Amino acid sequence: MKYTPHTMPSYVINFFFILGLVSAFAFRVLIVFKHLKPEFVRPVWYFGIIGYIFFFLYRYFIAQKRKRVVDKNNLIAKLSKNEELSAKDREVTIYLLSSLTKSLENINYLFIVALSVIAVLFDIILTVYGK
Repeated sequence: MKYTPHTMPSYVINFFFILGLVSAFAFRVLIVFKHLKPEFVRPVWYFGIIGYIFFFLYRYFIAQKRKRVVDKNNLIAKLSKNEELSAKDREVTIYLLSSLTKSLENINYLFIVALSVIAVLFDIILTVYGK
C-alpha cells in the first residue's frame, strides 16, 4: 500500500453515528406523524432517506477500506500459514482492530431495534385507540 491506513477522526465517526441515529428516528417517527400530523410524513421521510444515503455510503466506504487493507496486505493468508507479520502487517492489523473498536455501529444497531419496537407499539396503540 502507498499509505498507512488510519481511522477516521472522532468528529467524523460521531457525525455519521448521529446522522444514522437521527435518520433511524425519522423513519420510526413516521408512524406517529401518519396518525397525528400527516403533513409531516413526506418531509420527514425525505430527511430519513437522505440521511440514510449518506450514512450507508459512509459505512460502505469504511467496509471497502477494511477489505482492501486485508487483501492488499494478504493478511488472511499470512495468518492462516502462521507466517511472521512484518512491521507494516502489524500496523495495518492495528488499524483494522482500531477501526472496529472505534466504530459505533453496534450502538446504532441497538438503537434501530429499540426504535423499531417502539414504532410498532405506537402504531398498534394509535390504530387501536385512535387519536
